[in-house]
Amino acid sequence: MADFLPTRSVLNQCFPVCLLSSTEVEQLRKSKEIDKSLSRDKTYAERLVKILLLGAGESGKSTFLKQMRIIHGQDFDQQDREEFRATIYSNVIKGVRVLVDAREKLHIPWGSPDNQVHGDNVMSFDTRSVMMANGQVETSVFLKYLPSIQVLWADSGIQQAYDRRREFQLNIKAILTIHTHTRPCKLSGLLFI
Repeated sequence: MADFLPTRSVLNQCFPVCLLSSTEVEQLRKSKEIDKSLSRDKTYAERLVKILLLGAGESGKSTFLKQMRIIHGQDFDQQDREEFRATIYSNVIKGVRVLVDAREKLHIPWGSPDNQVHGDNVMSFDTRSVMMANGQVETSVFLKYLPSIQVLWADSGIQQAYDRRREFQLNIKAILTIHTHTRPCKLSGLLFI
């Protein structure tokens, strides 16, 4: 080609699509797509807020994140709700076991001696058993222990142990859940989230 004629790259800037081969057009389209994606990712990264939550165990870090999720309009899907329900069941059973054990170690008598049977029932729950899937309690297993949990929570000996909770380690989430959900009208909401 003569030196006075424009080069192919100059012509491509003036008439890009007309003078490009089909592979070059495809490469140009992919390049623009990648540029758009990078621009979108950059905008997302600029708006993204990262926080580091530090705190002792059971201090509310996860609860804070869940509340932020709810406040900002990102609701929980059915799978999340199922996981929360299983975690709640696990916390309740473990919390009642701690209270039954503490009642005995603190030499607090049962409100009703008949509740020893319910205490033994809850203490028979093996946290390492097959009944716990991934460290969480399934609904059918929880329902098996629920009558005993309700009776024990109403027992004055368990309530006295609860009043002395500063003397032993008790997961407060478990107890708040027990207190909130052991009433029959609340149980339907907990069992069928």
